[in-house]
Amino acid sequence: MTSHRTARLATILGASTAALLFALTGCAGGAGSSDDSSRIVLGADDGNEAHWTVLKQKLADEGIELEVRTINDGVQLNQGVQDGELDVNLFQHLIYLSQFNVENSGSLVPVGATAVYPLALYSEQYTDVKDLPEGAKIAIPNNPTNLARGLLNLQKAGLLTLKDGGTALSTPADIETSKVELLPVDTNQTVTALKDGSAQAAIVNNTQAQKGGLGDELIIFKEDLNNPQLAPYINAFVTRDDKKDDPRWEKLVAAYHSPEVEAAVTELNQGNLQFKTEWTGAQLQDELTSFEDALKAQNG
Repeated sequence: MTSHRTARLATILGASTAALLFALTGCAGGAGSSDDSSRIVLGADDGNEAHWTVLKQKLADEGIELEVRTINDGVQLNQGVQDGELDVNLFQHLIYLSQFNVENSGSLVPVGATAVYPLALYSEQYTDVKDLPEGAKIAIPNNPTNLARGLLNLQKAGLLTLKDGGTALSTPADIETSKVELLPVDTNQTVTALKDGSAQAAIVNNTQAQKGGLGDELIIFKEDLNNPQLAPYINAFVTRDDKKDDPRWEKLVAAYHSPEVEAAVTELNQGNLQFKTEWTGAQLQDELTSFEDALKAQNG
């Protein structure tokens, strides 16, 4: 899910599966994390992108060595922080983190916000959402996080209605009325469904849209990234609860939001993001707690 590529990660696994997977594959790299104030070991799913080089230099100017380890599985990225192999990670939004904690008895917390990335509705056949015919097939990511977000987007686009207006935990069972037929697919298959004609439109995350060559001109509905209701989808630096007050995080977050790093991240995402500099670690942690409480209530 880089932090901003959250939507492509697999659905959260159970605690036993996560532990077994991590034990078999392990974190990339050698030694584990460190409490050394002059070093940070960070896990990401895109550690070779240009902005990491810029961030390393910004932190080096502050006397901090940043090691970025690329790990292509969300559970491993979180388990690595939980087990102490990593100091911190950056790849996920708050609702994904809440699911990991609840499903895996995790104690991970956000300590700094990065950005929100769009989850837009694309079509190669229609130029306006109003032109979609009755019963049109809409491909939508089938992982719980982006499925709920996709449903909320389709509701805002006027294509369906959800019980009580829907939430970040909504499922297709909450649909009360719909003008379209949903085609839930793996996140990686949303573009394929659009291009092979299986769907007339598709909810696609920013990363998959870039990979699949979908330009902004194909977007027929897009979220307002300034909408406060998108708080569940704020991406964040994440560490263990007992390390949340480490002074390294303030320097890390400040360096990330420097003009040079933000420019590199913006270029990578072709401008499709909204940085979130106003959120404090404490505010993010309060949001996380509310999502975890909602998940626990939903799970009974």
